[in-house]
Amino acid sequence: MASSGLQIVGFLLSLVGVSATIAATFMVEWGKESQAKHRTYDGLWMSCSGTSERATCENYKYLLKLPIEVQVTRALILVSLFLSAMALIVSILGMKCTRFMDAMPQSKVKAAVCGGGLFILAGILTIIVTSWYVSRMVEVNEKAHRLQK
Repeated sequence: MASSGLQIVGFLLSLVGVSATIAATFMVEWGKESQAKHRTYDGLWMSCSGTSERATCENYKYLLKLPIEVQVTRALILVSLFLSAMALIVSILGMKCTRFMDAMPQSKVKAAVCGGGLFILAGILTIIVTSWYVSRMVEVNEKAHRLQK
């Protein structure tokens, strides 16, 4: 089992990753269209439009009317955040610096490993779904530019 210091560093790095996933989930810059001074930003949960001085945002009203890319990305990001929450709980129980499960050292080791595995799974899921979404948006934009020419 890793030292307490190494576990704490790993836990803090995983908190940074979870924070980045939460921030990315609520950002509205997942898609961007710009025409002269008017800009439109599309996120997973809302859409914003306006100029550089003023913008208005509104939440999406209908879940099923959204593109399939947005629906799948929303679902998988939420799964990733759920896995991260479970990983936080399990890894706190298994860390050497906590007093939980001190009477069961083998179970504590298994909890720490399981928590780390859940963090890795959540991170990989976030990377995969974000990369897939971006590649789909690039394809859509390339098709739109080809049609304009």
